[in-house]
Amino acid sequence: MKSDIDPVDIAVISARMQSICKEMGETMLRTSRSPIFSEARDFTTAVFDHKPELLAQTIYIPDIAAATPFAAKAVAERFVGDVHEGDLFILNDPYRGNNHPPDLNVMKPVFWDKQLRYWLLSKGHHADMGGGGVVGYNPEAHDAWEDALRIPCLRLADRGVLREDVLDFILLNIRARDLVEGDIHCQIGAVNLGERRLLALLEHYGYADLSAATAEILDATERRVRADIAKIPDGEYSAERAIDHDGIEFDKSPVVRLCLKVQGDKVIFDYSDSDAQSIGYINSTLPNTSAMSQLALFSTHAISNDIQFNDGAVRPLEIIAPEGTIVNAREPAPTSCCTLCIGEAMIEAIWLALAQVIPEQVSAMWGRWCAPATMGMNPANDRFFADIHFMSKGGGGAVHGYDGWDHVGTPVTLGGLRAPDPELHELVTPYSLLEYEIETDTGGAGEWRGGMGVRYAFQVEADNVACANFGSGMRNFTAPEGIAGGEAAPAHRLNLEHADGSSEELDGNRMYTFNKGDRISIVSSGGGGYGDPKQRSPERVLRDVHDGLVSVEQARLSYAVVVTKDDSVSAYTIDEEKTRGLRSA
Repeated sequence: MKSDIDPVDIAVISARMQSICKEMGETMLRTSRSPIFSEARDFTTAVFDHKPELLAQTIYIPDIAAATPFAAKAVAERFVGDVHEGDLFILNDPYRGNNHPPDLNVMKPVFWDKQLRYWLLSKGHHADMGGGGVVGYNPEAHDAWEDALRIPCLRLADRGVLREDVLDFILLNIRARDLVEGDIHCQIGAVNLGERRLLALLEHYGYADLSAATAEILDATERRVRADIAKIPDGEYSAERAIDHDGIEFDKSPVVRLCLKVQGDKVIFDYSDSDAQSIGYINSTLPNTSAMSQLALFSTHAISNDIQFNDGAVRPLEIIAPEGTIVNAREPAPTSCCTLCIGEAMIEAIWLALAQVIPEQVSAMWGRWCAPATMGMNPANDRFFADIHFMSKGGGGAVHGYDGWDHVGTPVTLGGLRAPDPELHELVTPYSLLEYEIETDTGGAGEWRGGMGVRYAFQVEADNVACANFGSGMRNFTAPEGIAGGEAAPAHRLNLEHADGSSEELDGNRMYTFNKGDRISIVSSGGGGYGDPKQRSPERVLRDVHDGLVSVEQARLSYAVVVTKDDSVSAYTIDEEKTRGLRSA
């Protein structure tokens, strides 16, 4: 197919493709039922050609966005020759094209001149996907059936007619029926809108010009990514990171081991030496491993930040992940927490490997995720609720020249995850917010300080609230590391104070039950520091102390800055003489 489309039109088409994805995303944001969609934006939207190759997508949550090509390919291959105008398809099975079960894919084909030309996809984390878990997470799962309801590639609508039998089957097997039904229709609305916008684009340019333009967009993206990779010195760089445990075997800490190979304009992520797959739900699928590898590389300054993420961007990348390991588990291993536990470990291993050769282009480690997912009946409105406590987001790692972002979230989301509005959160859940503030000394010390974590506490106003406390980062060896001499941030701390006054420390990847009067307190990790803390100017340390980010004690121990407080004027000052002596020592 030949076309002499103008380069200006190529740029316009590229922007229009991105705009279609964003408009689909805004539709989901405004029409969803679950706060996981409407508040946290835990979803993505995408446009594929008929092959299917990824042309454009929104990256609200990067880890699920990077896995969408596997779902698109699975649906296209499953129904090859049997796709019709008005059809809809649905999928969540992690062994048939998905990353982990809570993320549900809805796809719609787009026809032009009676030919299948494009696919539209909406994908999001649902409030419930059945199984024995809470909001999609079951730390006690031993297999994929205990993990969640598995939905293979199914036809959800046939030539424009919604298959109520398929929808009824899905909704019958989950607890949060109203929330999930509303969000499925929200996803359907998004792809329907995308179809109208894409047909208008086809009407304006015609298929030949549009196809030629998107092919050039992919090729141009590939050329740019290869040029950036070629600037990284060739070599093999190894690193490893562990997680706390898998929720079943508490005395084992599974390890991701990476050998990152840079060969000219190509990068190979070799995970061959990683541990064997676990009994528990932390195992990664190949779509998830591919997504995390791509996310980790593209989040460094080695790759230009204005490059669009499409099929061309990942052509120079290769993933080696042997089947039967924690980075490519065999069916039917449980997988629902792979996007966090193993995903975070993979990202950290990649950053640590690249820090050996391009340290000024890599971030220190971010705070991992470890917090509750809860669900039950809200006595205030007699409605079923499902909630992930996103207000406990941790801090981002520092980079060369900049402190880390505060309260930005796990590295798998790269800041795309939003915390809910506290008042709205209290309105739709049986929780009273007690504390929600930046916590002192949670960022790793460095010439550039890690971002801060938070103290988040709430009181439960209902009985029999099911909780899956999921994630990692509760151990010192999994806390966020610093790089280039920067210090690590402290590990997460979670505490449950029961209504009767007794208390217990909460651990990750365990199930709990909350009751009325219980109080939960979470102090999340900040990010790791970058560079020698003693190279941070005393004036900046003083400002951090004044702002409540760094304590007087940490200023002395980590930064070798002696800060005193003049109570008469409630002001902090630097003891210049003692600071010079401490730093010279």
